[in-house]
Amino acid sequence: MKEAALTTPGSPARPDAGGDALRLAAARAAQIAGQRVALIFARQAGDAPGAPLRLRAASGYETREQARGASDAVQRDLEEALAAGAPRPLSEAARVARGATGGLVWPLACDGRAHGALVVAGAAVDDAARASLAEIAEGLALRLDHAHLAARTARLDQDLARQSQVAEKKGEEVLELSEALFAQDIELLRSHEKLGKVEKLKNDFIEKMSRELRTPLNSIIESIIQVLAGENETLSGAAQASLRRALDEGTAFLRTLQNILDLWRIKQGELPVELHELNFREVVDEAIFSIQDTLGEKPVQIEKRILQPFPKIRTDLTKLNQILFLLLDNAAKFTHEGGIHIEASVAEGRLVCEIRDTGIGICADDQQFVFDEFYQVDELSSTKYRGAGLGLTLVRDLVVLLDGELSLASEVGRGTTVTFRLPVQTLS
Repeated sequence: MKEAALTTPGSPARPDAGGDALRLAAARAAQIAGQRVALIFARQAGDAPGAPLRLRAASGYETREQARGASDAVQRDLEEALAAGAPRPLSEAARVARGATGGLVWPLACDGRAHGALVVAGAAVDDAARASLAEIAEGLALRLDHAHLAARTARLDQDLARQSQVAEKKGEEVLELSEALFAQDIELLRSHEKLGKVEKLKNDFIEKMSRELRTPLNSIIESIIQVLAGENETLSGAAQASLRRALDEGTAFLRTLQNILDLWRIKQGELPVELHELNFREVVDEAIFSIQDTLGEKPVQIEKRILQPFPKIRTDLTKLNQILFLLLDNAAKFTHEGGIHIEASVAEGRLVCEIRDTGIGICADDQQFVFDEFYQVDELSSTKYRGAGLGLTLVRDLVVLLDGELSLASEVGRGTTVTFRLPVQTLS
């Protein structure tokens, strides 16, 4: 058995890192180790973090028994390498491969999550070989972590279908995991040479997100609207209030999902710019109406000042509406009292719009990161304030897509001001 992927007989089918990928990785690692041997240990996708490591692939052995015998000889080295979280020399290389003079045990971990280890035995490992093995280990760790996240997401999807009464909580967890998968798909794309077949993974992920999340979520939202619109007298006031909260949460979830898809399309150059004639005042009024649920009963006044003369303009209506909504929604979320002020003007072919609030503000150290994907100012933000940390990122990308400029100024306890400038066509 020169090279093979090893699995446990009778194990159930579930998302995994792929036997062929592990086998090829083992063969390449063995070649780097001086035409000797390589072993790959990993947990099955979906196993608990503390589950035992299994021998999943081996290269350089004539039989399975030889490979399993070698795996027994490295158990202590595996435990020490995983505990240290760093590569360590193989203590008994000769027991792993006949004639071996050196070797390494390399933990396979991604973002602090350890899923396995790579063991090589052969000639002494020089710097060049160590760098090559590091690339293999990095690719394996990301692939294994991706498989574990995909398995966990699949289980949560099944729970969501069986337990509609807890759809909100499970949906938030599915969204968080989907965001992690989304970020890792981008990383997979950048690491195409290491992982292979990334284009298929990307398309499968987008298709899965669109079908498995948006379709049932739209159905749930439509059903709730039909029940509320039916004026069913058998529903108590508490039941109607619960349905309205579920509708608000479902709509927010769907909007976040749409933000993720829009970000993806922008990065892929697949979100076109379409120019429309529009009345800016009407666009502002629509955005203000859309954030009333976010404001709720808070004592916050919204004021707008549209400087004269203000002509009709041509720009992308959908994207301008999205920019205004996201900025106003963000201001409403973090403003508990006081006001939100909107000021806009058109001069020299540019629309200049400033949104100023009296909210909690952002400290100077955090201001440089607020437009980063999934960024939250502190660990409590994701629980205290609803949102995935994508709104300002999407605002930035939409403004850039429209060839505009975006700036932010803020002071803790005094509020935040965001200004965007967009080139527009003015109409008489």
